[in-house]
Amino acid sequence: MGTPASAEGFGAPQTGACTVSRFNRRTALAALVALAAPIPRGAAEQPFRFGLTPVFLTSDLALLEGLQTYLSESMGREVRLVLRRTYQEITAELVSGQLDAAWICGYPFVAYRDRLALVAVPSWRGRNVYQAYLIAGSDRRVANVEDLRGDTHAFSDPDSNSGFLVTRALLAVRGQRPEGFFARNFFTYGHRNVVRAVASGLARSGSVDGYVWEVLNEVEPELTARTQVVWRSEWMGFPPIATAAALAEAEQTRRFQTSLAGMSLHPTGRRLLAMLRLDGFAAADPALFDGIAQLVATVRRAE
Repeated sequence: MGTPASAEGFGAPQTGACTVSRFNRRTALAALVALAAPIPRGAAEQPFRFGLTPVFLTSDLALLEGLQTYLSESMGREVRLVLRRTYQEITAELVSGQLDAAWICGYPFVAYRDRLALVAVPSWRGRNVYQAYLIAGSDRRVANVEDLRGDTHAFSDPDSNSGFLVTRALLAVRGQRPEGFFARNFFTYGHRNVVRAVASGLARSGSVDGYVWEVLNEVEPELTARTQVVWRSEWMGFPPIATAAALAEAEQTRRFQTSLAGMSLHPTGRRLLAMLRLDGFAAADPALFDGIAQLVATVRRAE
């Protein structure tokens, strides 16, 4: 995200969903044509409320301002970015209708699957999937996950897939829980913060979004150089943009979806995507997140 973004996924058996939808130029061209459609009377009267959390996005003001400007102009109505500290806050507002859409994580999307609808999924390096990483300090010798036993461990968010759920599931199949496996664990409420905690020695290891670590490795290599990736998950659905199920067919949702799909053909949109290190946004099948649903089931069986 200008400096990166952060996201989720890891640990369950790989599913065929991992190779679903690629963002392509034909999709973007169709979106650009659709954006030229007349704006319904009164559409600009109420701001479109788009929720974000620093778990995924950094507080890069240029990125946030650019995103708000691009969406407002392309949708023909005011777009208001709503920032909250946690996924729990954002998801609660999304499900209750206080937000029109939000960039959430695969974990809450699965948890509220009957009440949410997919709007778009980002494409990164040509695919709409990513991995979760377990990281440790670069000065350690770590051969496998068992070597992390007894660590002070940094998680991202209780509702994060890559930043918490995956590690819970990984330990659950070993008959362990985080509080028993690790000497201590804490939440940083941001994947970049997990990397910082491990790099500084505040934590001995951490659970982090692989996309975030890879972007940080490009923009802050001196930070990631103080960490090492000791385990990678299977590929899973990239953190999605969702809306309440009741708004799935609304005109405002359609225009929002079209605006996202057209980003790669707009100068401001391309600049924002470059900051995010993303290719674009496209529609996807909810089955993309079945692997995360398997993680949830694994944890529940162990409780």
